[in-house]
Amino acid sequence: MYDKKLIIPGLVIFFWLMTLPFWYNLGKATATPEVKIDTPVIQEMAEKKCIEDKQYMRESHMQVLDEWRDEVVRERKRVEVTTGGKTYEMSLQNECMKCHSNKAEFCDKCHDYVAVKPYCWDCHIEPKEKK
Repeated sequence: MYDKKLIIPGLVIFFWLMTLPFWYNLGKATATPEVKIDTPVIQEMAEKKCIEDKQYMRESHMQVLDEWRDEVVRERKRVEVTTGGKTYEMSLQNECMKCHSNKAEFCDKCHDYVAVKPYCWDCHIEPKEKK
């Protein structure tokens, strides 16, 4: 009535298929990418600091960019004043990419590692890589 002889093997096969990606990738973790801060603009800076500290920017840069986008587009606010009192233009192309000009190093390396596809370049002009 319950077809136990078909259900149990079916569940085993289902479980095996659902966990196959985990078994396949077991032990294949890649190393966290090391981003090199070697752009000419950053090297010339006396204080090599972004709008916030390095750890905050690594964890929350997308939230910062989303807030900037909303404030620029909806509130016409174009200048950011940081906790240190320094002012920055709220612009991915004109402010962020001025220092982080190497997109392959600063953007693509980490985004590829975590398998995310940011949509920044759907609207913004992708910077040309300098050789």
